[in-house]
Amino acid sequence: MFSLPKEAYVIIKDIWPMLLIFVVVLSTIRINYILEKGEKFVLYREFFSLAFVIYILLLFGLVTNTDLQSISHNFVPFKEILRYEIGSRNFYWNVLGNIAIFLPFGFFISLYLNSQKVNRPLLITFITSLTIELVQMFIGRSFDVDDILLNCIGGICGFLLFIGLSAIKRHLPKFLQRDLIYNVLTGILILFILIYILRLWGIKI
Repeated sequence: MFSLPKEAYVIIKDIWPMLLIFVVVLSTIRINYILEKGEKFVLYREFFSLAFVIYILLLFGLVTNTDLQSISHNFVPFKEILRYEIGSRNFYWNVLGNIAIFLPFGFFISLYLNSQKVNRPLLITFITSLTIELVQMFIGRSFDVDDILLNCIGGICGFLLFIGLSAIKRHLPKFLQRDLIYNVLTGILILFILIYILRLWGIKI
């Protein structure tokens, strides 16, 4: 079964009460807003919006977690990237990890903006990553310009994923482009997520 990295477990353990309260409150407000305004409820769109909020909370929880290692700032591009041996654990965690962690960010931003050009998602990714690195300088973590470069690559990969999935969707038969299909798939995904969470809590179904 798929398992989360140890660091992710620590973050989730620390913020899950806040995360649960936030999700319930936000969902309640959003549902009542839809009912009040008479808008159409589209499950998969609401799910993606909520998933983005959860992702942002987990991301910021991870990147602002106090670093137990010694503080060593890096302002020289590619200095840290070239230091890791390809295939090593540090390479996977520090290089590929910094790319992967911002791939969803680039995807969600591109989805929200419905952007067909990379410039705006890339700019938002850069500003976000730069802000994170600057904040880390004051909370016991290191500033690393290579993290910004890798995060931007992740944002670009997320944009390309959005473009690719959008192209696939446009070429699907009309009946597969209906909201109902995506709502059903989203419902199944939510069910699997709930089962997985319950199992993490020791509740077997």
